[in-house]
Amino acid sequence: MQIRIAAMMVAVSALGTLGFTERAVPTVKLPLQELRWMAGCLEMRSGDRLVEEQRMDVRGGSMLGMGRTTTGRGLGEYELTLIHEKGGKIVFEAHPSGQPTAEFKATFVGADSVVFAAPEHDYPQIVGYRRSGPDSVVAWIDGSTGGKPRRVEFPYRRVRCPG
Repeated sequence: MQIRIAAMMVAVSALGTLGFTERAVPTVKLPLQELRWMAGCLEMRSGDRLVEEQRMDVRGGSMLGMGRTTTGRGLGEYELTLIHEKGGKIVFEAHPSGQPTAEFKATFVGADSVVFAAPEHDYPQIVGYRRSGPDSVVAWIDGSTGGKPRRVEFPYRRVRCPG
C-alpha cells in the first residue's frame, strides 16, 4: 500500500514538472448517486390510460429503466431508458418505440431534480424529473415541435414494484 501511495506521489510530482497544474487537470464529479431517488416504480392514471415507469437503482455507473403506456385497447407505446456516465457527463439515453434513439445530456443534477437537454433533437429537446414529496415525482418533456412550444407533464405517484 505504501509503495502505491509513493508511486502516486511521484506521478503527481512529475505532472507538476511537465507544466500541469491542478487547474489544468480537471476533477469531474459525476453525481449519478444523487439520482438514486429516481429508482423504483411510478405510475400515472387517467381514465383507462396508465403510464408506468420502472427504473433500477444505480449499479455499474448506470440506471436502467423502462416505461409503457396502456389503455383498454392494449399497449400504446413503450420506451427503454439508460441513465449513465459518458464523457464526464450524465446522459439520459431514450429508446422509444418506433423511433430512433435519442441522447440527452444533464444540464442540472440536484438532490431533488434533474434536467437533460438535446437541443438538436426534434421533440422533445428537454426531459426533466423532479421529486415532489416522498410519494410523487413530476416528469416532463419540453421543447418545440412544428415551430410551436409544447410541454407535457407526467405527475407520477410512487407505487410498489410488481414482482
